[in-house]
Amino acid sequence: MKKAKQKVLCGADVVAKNGFDLQGKCGLITNHTGVLRNLSSTADMLKEKCNLTALFGPEHGVRGDVQAGLNITSYTDRKTKLPVYSLYGDDISESEKMLISLDTVIFDIQDVGARFYTYAYTMTDAMKLCAENGIRFVVLDRPNPIGGKKAEGTVLDRRFSSFVGRFPTPTRSGLTIGEFALMMNEVENIGCNLTVIPMEGWKRELYYDETDLVFIQPSPNIPTVDTALVYIGTCIFEETNLSEGRGTTKPFEMIGAPWLNSRAVIEMIGRQDGVILRECSFTPTFSDHKDSFCHGIQLHITDRESFSPFAVGIRLLDAIRKTHSELKTASDIVNLIGTDDIFRSDFSTDSFIEREMQKTAEWQALSKKWYLY
Repeated sequence: MKKAKQKVLCGADVVAKNGFDLQGKCGLITNHTGVLRNLSSTADMLKEKCNLTALFGPEHGVRGDVQAGLNITSYTDRKTKLPVYSLYGDDISESEKMLISLDTVIFDIQDVGARFYTYAYTMTDAMKLCAENGIRFVVLDRPNPIGGKKAEGTVLDRRFSSFVGRFPTPTRSGLTIGEFALMMNEVENIGCNLTVIPMEGWKRELYYDETDLVFIQPSPNIPTVDTALVYIGTCIFEETNLSEGRGTTKPFEMIGAPWLNSRAVIEMIGRQDGVILRECSFTPTFSDHKDSFCHGIQLHITDRESFSPFAVGIRLLDAIRKTHSELKTASDIVNLIGTDDIFRSDFSTDSFIEREMQKTAEWQALSKKWYLY
């Protein structure tokens, strides 16, 4: 018998149902994932609940139709007729001026649970601005799509703080976006006048597709919950000369290059819990190795609970560099991994993973103070 899905009301649904005192001029930081259970937009709902005067978009834009890393100019949203200001790009000074003219800033975006996913830092940067200018900040909470029970990866070394990792948090935090806001507000001394509207019905063990909510891909290359899970481990290949599967129907679930000996890498790594590594071939239609035939490795998740995507990603990277002189890594890979330990001459994947597991376990024990569920 198929397991019944858990009914969940996101923070936006809770506001729609119960109301909430949103005072003064309000702005909404959102994108295409900012919707109610019936998929109507949070912006439309808030226009009826408060004096909503502006929208602010993160990377990928308010409608989620911009590829990673592209700058977005400000414009008028066709649907709501509200001005949209970008909080992602080289110069967001005008957007920041607009934001600090408000009385209340509301945040409603679906996160994916990975440290290098930029939406969380759009949020915390806005929180800092609000703290400096006496503006209230409200987060409408949403599920962590890969669950809230497991943390893994590295705890970021502050030397490698960037927009793909601001704070010493694990690669996979196990927090919802609201819990993350509460924790960072305190441990990073942001000092924002912060309110989080909790969900109703969500439990920490739930993956997004175990709820009755419709999964809307948070960005163009995270189409499924399994993609979000493998992303914890394979995003690091963005800073190599391998394709991480962008330009295919399985981004982050496949990696490869024209020169990759897939079989040799798979044989070196051996069996990994919760996942099968399969030789595959693909030709990306854009991004790295565009229009080039790539030999690749596809990750097929067989057991989400035993699968450790970060450990598998590091093992893949280490095996490829030991078997392929063609591999090149960009200097920014340390920002994604969160440490430069992989470049030590005595680097050992097993020792590294075990050491980082201990750090992550300590961090997770601390983070429980801010659990809402």
